[in-house]
Amino acid sequence: MRPLGVISGTVIPRGSELFGDLQEMHIETEYGKAVVLRSDAVVFIPRHGTDSEQYILPHRINHQANMKAFADLGVREIVAVNSAGSLHLKWKPGTIMVPDDFILLSGIPNIIRTRDAHLTPQLDPAVRRHLIEAARESHVNVVERGVYFQMPGPRLETRAEIRMISRFADLVGMTLASEAVTAQELGLAYGALCSIDNYANGLVETPLTVEQIVAHARENARLMIAVATRYLQDYQDRQS
Repeated sequence: MRPLGVISGTVIPRGSELFGDLQEMHIETEYGKAVVLRSDAVVFIPRHGTDSEQYILPHRINHQANMKAFADLGVREIVAVNSAGSLHLKWKPGTIMVPDDFILLSGIPNIIRTRDAHLTPQLDPAVRRHLIEAARESHVNVVERGVYFQMPGPRLETRAEIRMISRFADLVGMTLASEAVTAQELGLAYGALCSIDNYANGLVETPLTVEQIVAHARENARLMIAVATRYLQDYQDRQS
């Protein structure tokens, strides 16, 4: 049975019991080194690293190495868990979204160097469908469509930038699109579950406090772990 690939930032901590007993491995790829946590059932990559003292900022994440490590370890299906900011008042902090599209206009990754390749980017429809089914089975409400706008990071966006991108997207973050494109170039099926933890800059007059953002993130983490757990169970059933 092929293992399920899971990649997360701070939403699912390394110490989560979701994946059982994981062994840390350092995988050397042609694009650099990736640190993975592996069991027979799951290959888990903490996208910001395994050492909180050496946090990998979004613009320094080696997406190519991470996705190639998944491929080299036999993964063909990836569930990404992402934290994001809301671009619209109707998507309140605490909302969980399964986006169906994304926008990436700068820093576009590419691993193809020796041939022409005109890839049409997408979030994998089957992974999206299974995520929505897992959410329903877990009694977790999710928004089933939305557009993710990726900014380069690590800084947050100006108010003017938010006004512009909110015309075209629903949530904003710094990692999902780069991962999705790289995964697809490697033939991997990639879908995402997004935790909306704050309103984007300028959306509300009184910004959320750090305590409120942390509270939303913690509550969403509990729900997203429930969805990911169910997804893994369903995935194993589909493989058997």
